[in-house]
Amino acid sequence: MINRSVLVGRLTRAPELRYTNSGAAVATFTIAVNRQFTNQNGEREADFISCVIWRKAAENFTNFTHKGSLIGIDGHIQTRNYENQQGTRIYVTEVVVDNFSLLESRAESEHHQSANSNGHSSNNNNNRKYDNNQNQYGNNGGQMDITDNDLPF
Repeated sequence: MINRSVLVGRLTRAPELRYTNSGAAVATFTIAVNRQFTNQNGEREADFISCVIWRKAAENFTNFTHKGSLIGIDGHIQTRNYENQQGTRIYVTEVVVDNFSLLESRAESEHHQSANSNGHSSNNNNNRKYDNNQNQYGNNGGQMDITDNDLPF
């Protein structure tokens, strides 16, 4: 059987780092990944995918990323369920991250973070577009267009 997921997108919020009772680090985060096609209005929609990363990789991931970071992840899909306090069974599907890559330089990342903290809505990642001439992410009101040539793999 094959169960592999490779995703490229932006963090919707800072990763949440916690520790289990046995001391293992675990970080959870959500990545926004644009769809390959546009909807009837010509807009590109995004999927928001829950992810989890464990141990030292979780600590490193939390230290080097923030809300809006462009990342690539490699992992596998896992499902689990639990019963909440109201007695309802909750089902969760998430990507368990095996490897990750930071896909922008520290300067680009800081530029993107400062642009978001200056009044730009960082929840609307569809307003980010890669500009080949400036080699940075800027808010120009357009869609985030990533072609196969922009990907590092």
